[in-house]
Amino acid sequence: MPARILFLFNHDAPHQIAHLGGIVRAMHDSRPDVEVVCATGLAAIRAHLEGLLGESVAAGVQWLDIDLPPWLDRALALPNRIAPVRRIAKLDHHASALLDCDVLVSTERTCLRLRARQGKLGSHARFVHVPHGAGDRAVGFHPAKGGFDRMLVAGDKTARELIGRGVAPADKVRVVGYPKFDSVADRPRLRLFDNDRPVFLYNPHFDPFLSSWYDEGPALLDWFATGDGQRFNLVFAPHIMLFRKKLHVSLEYRTARRRPAIRSAWRAAPNILIDIASERLVDMSYTLSADAYIGDVSSQIYEFLIRPRPAFFIDRFSRDRRSREGRYPAWEAGDVVRSAEDLTRLLPDFAARAPLYRSRQESLFADTISHDPAHTASERAVAAIMDLAES
Repeated sequence: MPARILFLFNHDAPHQIAHLGGIVRAMHDSRPDVEVVCATGLAAIRAHLEGLLGESVAAGVQWLDIDLPPWLDRALALPNRIAPVRRIAKLDHHASALLDCDVLVSTERTCLRLRARQGKLGSHARFVHVPHGAGDRAVGFHPAKGGFDRMLVAGDKTARELIGRGVAPADKVRVVGYPKFDSVADRPRLRLFDNDRPVFLYNPHFDPFLSSWYDEGPALLDWFATGDGQRFNLVFAPHIMLFRKKLHVSLEYRTARRRPAIRSAWRAAPNILIDIASERLVDMSYTLSADAYIGDVSSQIYEFLIRPRPAFFIDRFSRDRRSREGRYPAWEAGDVVRSAEDLTRLLPDFAARAPLYRSRQESLFADTISHDPAHTASERAVAAIMDLAES
């Protein structure tokens, strides 16, 4: 019987799709002997994925709907504001269908809860993890990831950390590159404003403990809207999850914060583009088009560093005694400040900062994201998945 490979897209936002979409396409094109299944829980997620795959590939794969019954979906609406209970419920509700495969490929470790159902359902499915990013956060090396049979990582950095921290032995880890680049990295640079002034990208994370948005973000946008920053353009493009909720809870750090809202003065400023929900937040439109990057802990810095450019980071947490994160390797790619006030002193001379960090940016990128001129990352991922499926 042909191998059955199931790709799980179990999220209500599209930011993880491009990390698996290229692998789905490469699997479809190179292994016609394999049954390729895409499991999605929302019509919008399926539509986004179909657009990424293209019409012929979308028609050539099998689709599994893992949406919840309407009554259950409604019942979980309130608790889902605090924790991803809908995602967990979809796994439980559709466990039998999801485990009907040889290999299950996911960007999230929540799928590992299906392990407990395998014996009862007679499933021998094996689990493969493809991270939705290549960042430095401690969550990327969570001990629970040892439950995967294979971990396909972007570069030597992540492989080294997973092995060194005892999360997984070397034979479980494969370096394949960054499959998202296969789908979106060749798109052209966008002209985002009707002038030629430098464009800054501000890309804060959503985590209420780690993100710069809650304490420093409003002051930074005020500077661009009403201060000396009016000489520049700003794209405010946060992590797509930041504006999905008004209240963000970090269970890891036992912290809850109400996120600041968007002010009318920022929306009215002609030099500020605010995007809190579109697909451009996840398709590299902004990381490819900006002249400089401002962030904190988002892994999108490595998508920005596909071309070396000035980068700045706001550190709002590393001195907190609760922090288990430490200093990020990515922060070696640019200036690190403690506040928006400190940052705005540096931004007018941003171009002069670039040469100071260029060589370090290049070495960080090479360590984080592997490149093989003979094979795309998606092709390398297919080979690793099929090696497991056929072993």
